[in-house]
Amino acid sequence: MSTSYGDSIHKIDSVKIDYVFKIVLIGDSAVGKSQLLARFARNEFSLDSKATIGVEFQTRTITIDHKTVKAQIWDTAGQERYRAVTSAYYRGAVGAMVVYDISKRQTFDHVSKWLDELRGHADKNIVIMLVGNKSDLGSLRAVPTEHAKEFAEKENLFFMETSALEAINVETAFLSVLSEIYRIVSKKTLVANEEADASGRSALLSGTTIVLPEKGQEPSGGKFSCCTSW
Repeated sequence: MSTSYGDSIHKIDSVKIDYVFKIVLIGDSAVGKSQLLARFARNEFSLDSKATIGVEFQTRTITIDHKTVKAQIWDTAGQERYRAVTSAYYRGAVGAMVVYDISKRQTFDHVSKWLDELRGHADKNIVIMLVGNKSDLGSLRAVPTEHAKEFAEKENLFFMETSALEAINVETAFLSVLSEIYRIVSKKTLVANEEADASGRSALLSGTTIVLPEKGQEPSGGKFSCCTSW
Protein backbone atom coordinates (compact mmCIF):
# COMPACT_ATOMS: atom_id res chain seq x y z
CA MET A 1 0.00 0.00 0.00
CA SER A 2 1.50 3.30 -1.07
CA THR A 3 -0.38 5.53 1.35
CA SER A 4 -0.43 4.99 5.08
CA TYR A 5 -3.48 5.79 7.18
CA GLY A 6 -1.67 8.59 8.96
CA ASP A 7 -0.62 10.20 5.68
CA SER A 8 -4.28 10.59 4.75
CA ILE A 9 -5.04 12.86 7.68
CA HIS A 10 -4.12 16.46 7.03
CA LYS A 11 -3.90 19.11 9.74
CA ILE A 12 -4.56 22.54 8.30
CA ASP A 13 -4.21 25.12 11.04
CA SER A 14 -4.07 28.13 8.71
CA VAL A 15 -7.73 27.78 7.73
CA LYS A 16 -8.84 26.57 11.14
CA ILE A 17 -9.65 23.09 9.88
CA ASP A 18 -8.30 20.47 12.26
CA TYR A 19 -8.75 17.45 10.00
CA VAL A 20 -9.73 16.55 6.45
CA PHE A 21 -11.20 13.07 6.03
CA LYS A 22 -11.65 11.57 2.57
CA ILE A 23 -14.61 9.20 2.20
CA VAL A 24 -15.55 7.29 -0.95
CA LEU A 25 -19.02 6.11 -1.93
CA ILE A 26 -19.01 2.89 -3.94
CA GLY A 27 -21.57 0.42 -5.22
CA ASP A 28 -23.53 -0.41 -8.35
CA SER A 29 -24.96 2.28 -10.58
CA ALA A 30 -28.38 3.72 -9.61
CA VAL A 31 -28.29 2.63 -5.95
CA GLY A 32 -28.48 6.29 -4.89
CA LYS A 33 -24.88 7.21 -4.06
CA SER A 34 -25.14 10.68 -5.57
CA GLN A 35 -28.43 11.30 -3.80
CA LEU A 36 -26.96 10.28 -0.46
CA LEU A 37 -24.10 12.71 -1.02
CA ALA A 38 -26.45 15.53 -2.10
CA ARG A 39 -28.65 14.94 0.94
CA PHE A 40 -25.72 15.02 3.35
CA ALA A 41 -23.72 17.84 1.75
CA ARG A 42 -26.57 20.18 0.74
CA ASN A 43 -29.75 18.58 2.12
CA GLU A 44 -31.04 18.20 -1.44
CA PHE A 45 -32.71 15.44 -3.41
CA SER A 46 -33.40 15.34 -7.15
CA LEU A 47 -35.87 12.95 -8.75
CA ASP A 48 -34.23 13.36 -12.16
CA SER A 49 -30.67 12.64 -11.06
CA LYS A 50 -28.33 11.48 -13.84
CA ALA A 51 -25.66 8.79 -13.58
CA THR A 52 -22.31 10.01 -12.28
CA ILE A 53 -19.62 10.23 -14.94
CA GLY A 54 -16.21 9.33 -13.54
CA VAL A 55 -15.78 10.88 -10.11
CA GLU A 56 -17.31 13.85 -8.33
CA PHE A 57 -16.82 15.10 -4.81
CA GLN A 58 -18.38 17.51 -2.36
CA THR A 59 -17.42 18.70 1.09
CA ARG A 60 -19.10 19.49 4.36
CA THR A 61 -17.52 20.81 7.53
CA ILE A 62 -18.68 19.47 10.89
CA THR A 63 -17.56 19.60 14.51
CA ILE A 64 -16.55 16.50 16.44
CA ASP A 65 -15.33 16.77 20.03
CA HIS A 66 -14.67 20.52 19.61
CA LYS A 67 -12.52 19.83 16.52
CA THR A 68 -13.37 21.11 13.04
CA VAL A 69 -13.52 18.27 10.55
CA LYS A 70 -13.88 18.74 6.82
CA ALA A 71 -15.47 15.73 5.16
CA GLN A 72 -14.35 15.35 1.55
CA ILE A 73 -16.75 12.84 0.03
CA TRP A 74 -16.07 11.26 -3.34
CA ASP A 75 -18.91 9.86 -5.40
CA THR A 76 -17.57 7.16 -7.71
CA ALA A 77 -19.37 6.00 -10.84
CA GLY A 78 -20.80 2.51 -10.55
CA GLN A 79 -20.57 1.62 -14.23
CA GLU A 80 -17.95 -0.98 -15.13
CA ARG A 81 -16.37 1.19 -17.85
CA TYR A 82 -15.26 3.73 -15.26
CA ARG A 83 -13.75 1.26 -12.80
CA ALA A 84 -10.19 1.67 -14.09
CA VAL A 85 -10.52 5.44 -13.76
CA THR A 86 -12.03 5.49 -10.28
CA SER A 87 -9.70 2.93 -8.67
CA ALA A 88 -7.01 5.59 -8.21
CA TYR A 89 -9.42 7.60 -6.08
CA TYR A 90 -9.41 5.00 -3.32
CA ARG A 91 -5.92 6.19 -2.48
CA GLY A 92 -5.91 8.33 0.65
CA ALA A 93 -9.47 7.42 1.67
CA VAL A 94 -9.97 6.84 5.39
CA GLY A 95 -13.65 5.98 5.13
CA ALA A 96 -15.95 4.23 2.66
CA MET A 97 -19.65 3.57 2.22
CA VAL A 98 -20.59 0.52 0.17
CA VAL A 99 -24.12 1.22 -1.03
CA TYR A 100 -26.78 -1.15 -2.35
CA ASP A 101 -30.47 -0.76 -3.17
CA ILE A 102 -32.73 -2.73 -0.81
CA SER A 103 -35.20 -3.29 -3.66
CA LYS A 104 -32.61 -4.80 -6.04
CA ARG A 105 -31.04 -8.02 -4.83
CA GLN A 106 -28.31 -7.96 -7.46
CA THR A 107 -26.87 -4.73 -6.04
CA PHE A 108 -26.46 -6.46 -2.68
CA ASP A 109 -24.95 -9.57 -4.28
CA HIS A 110 -22.29 -7.31 -5.85
CA VAL A 111 -21.22 -5.84 -2.49
CA SER A 112 -18.56 -8.54 -2.02
CA LYS A 113 -16.99 -7.55 -5.34
CA TRP A 114 -16.93 -3.89 -4.30
CA LEU A 115 -15.38 -4.79 -0.96
CA ASP A 116 -12.64 -6.79 -2.68
CA GLU A 117 -11.83 -3.82 -4.91
CA LEU A 118 -11.89 -1.41 -1.98
CA ARG A 119 -9.63 -3.55 0.17
CA GLY A 120 -7.29 -4.05 -2.75
CA HIS A 121 -6.74 -0.31 -3.20
CA ALA A 122 -7.43 1.36 0.14
CA ASP A 123 -5.58 1.35 3.45
CA LYS A 124 -6.22 -1.67 5.66
CA ASN A 125 -7.48 0.54 8.51
CA ILE A 126 -10.20 2.22 6.44
CA VAL A 127 -13.58 2.57 8.18
CA ILE A 128 -16.29 0.86 6.10
CA MET A 129 -20.06 1.09 6.38
CA LEU A 130 -22.52 -1.07 4.45
CA VAL A 131 -25.49 1.10 3.46
CA GLY A 132 -28.85 -0.29 2.33
CA ASN A 133 -30.38 2.70 0.55
CA LYS A 134 -33.99 3.35 -0.54
CA SER A 135 -35.53 2.06 2.68
CA ASP A 136 -38.64 4.00 1.65
CA LEU A 137 -39.28 1.21 -0.88
CA GLY A 138 -40.25 -1.23 1.86
CA SER A 139 -43.00 -2.88 -0.20
CA LEU A 140 -40.43 -3.73 -2.87
CA ARG A 141 -37.76 -4.97 -0.48
CA ALA A 142 -35.58 -7.71 -1.97
CA VAL A 143 -32.83 -7.72 0.68
CA PRO A 144 -33.97 -8.58 4.23
CA THR A 145 -32.42 -6.34 6.85
CA GLU A 146 -31.23 -9.35 8.85
CA HIS A 147 -29.33 -10.76 5.87
CA ALA A 148 -27.49 -7.46 5.44
CA LYS A 149 -26.74 -7.27 9.18
CA GLU A 150 -25.31 -10.79 9.19
CA PHE A 151 -23.14 -9.99 6.18
CA ALA A 152 -21.91 -6.77 7.79
CA GLU A 153 -21.01 -8.59 11.00
CA LYS A 154 -19.15 -11.29 9.08
CA GLU A 155 -17.16 -8.68 7.14
CA ASN A 156 -16.63 -6.45 10.19
CA LEU A 157 -18.54 -3.52 8.68
CA PHE A 158 -20.80 -0.90 10.18
CA PHE A 159 -24.35 -1.18 8.81
CA MET A 160 -27.30 1.14 8.32
CA GLU A 161 -30.35 1.42 6.11
CA THR A 162 -31.08 4.85 4.68
CA SER A 163 -33.48 6.78 2.50
CA ALA A 164 -32.02 9.71 0.61
CA LEU A 165 -35.54 10.55 -0.61
CA GLU A 166 -37.00 10.85 2.89
CA ALA A 167 -33.72 11.90 4.57
CA ILE A 168 -33.82 8.89 6.89
CA ASN A 169 -30.53 7.94 8.61
CA VAL A 170 -28.43 9.75 5.99
CA GLU A 171 -26.98 12.22 8.48
CA THR A 172 -26.53 9.47 11.06
CA ALA A 173 -24.71 7.20 8.62
CA PHE A 174 -22.16 9.81 7.53
CA LEU A 175 -21.62 11.13 11.05
CA SER A 176 -21.10 7.58 12.36
CA VAL A 177 -18.34 6.97 9.81
CA LEU A 178 -16.72 10.35 10.45
CA SER A 179 -16.89 9.90 14.22
CA GLU A 180 -15.27 6.47 14.01
CA ILE A 181 -12.48 7.87 11.81
CA TYR A 182 -11.97 10.67 14.30
CA ARG A 183 -11.84 8.17 17.18
CA ILE A 184 -9.12 6.18 15.43
CA VAL A 185 -7.13 9.27 14.50
CA SER A 186 -7.39 10.71 18.01
CA LYS A 187 -6.17 7.43 19.50
CA LYS A 188 -3.24 7.33 17.06
CA THR A 189 -2.37 10.94 17.86
CA LEU A 190 -2.50 10.26 21.61
CA VAL A 191 -0.22 7.23 21.29
CA ALA A 192 2.18 9.16 19.05
CA ASN A 193 2.33 12.03 21.53
CA GLU A 194 2.95 9.66 24.43
CA GLU A 195 5.73 7.93 22.50
CA ALA A 196 7.30 11.28 21.57
CA ASP A 197 7.05 12.45 25.17
CA ALA A 198 8.64 9.24 26.45
CA SER A 199 11.35 9.50 23.80
CA GLY A 200 12.02 13.09 24.81
CA ARG A 201 12.36 12.16 28.47
CA SER A 202 14.68 9.30 27.61
CA ALA A 203 16.86 11.62 25.54
CA LEU A 204 17.01 14.15 28.36
CA LEU A 205 18.06 11.54 30.88
CA SER A 206 20.56 9.79 28.62
CA GLY A 207 22.26 13.07 27.75
CA THR A 208 22.43 14.51 31.24
CA THR A 209 24.84 13.68 34.04
CA ILE A 210 23.61 14.74 37.47
CA VAL A 211 26.44 15.23 39.94
CA LEU A 212 25.28 15.21 43.53
CA PRO A 213 27.42 17.11 46.06
CA GLU A 214 29.23 15.20 48.75
CA LYS A 215 27.72 15.34 52.18
CA GLY A 216 28.14 18.77 53.72
CA GLN A 217 29.33 20.31 50.45
CA GLU A 218 27.49 22.97 48.42
CA PRO A 219 27.84 22.69 44.65
CA SER A 220 29.55 25.60 42.95
CA GLY A 221 27.19 28.23 41.64
CA GLY A 222 25.03 28.55 44.76
CA LYS A 223 21.75 26.67 44.91
CA PHE A 224 21.35 23.08 43.85
CA SER A 225 18.06 22.17 42.24
CA CYS A 226 16.76 18.70 41.59
CA CYS A 227 14.94 17.75 39.57
CA THR A 228 13.91 19.32 36.28
CA SER A 229 10.22 19.11 35.50
CA TRP A 230 9.12 18.74 31.89
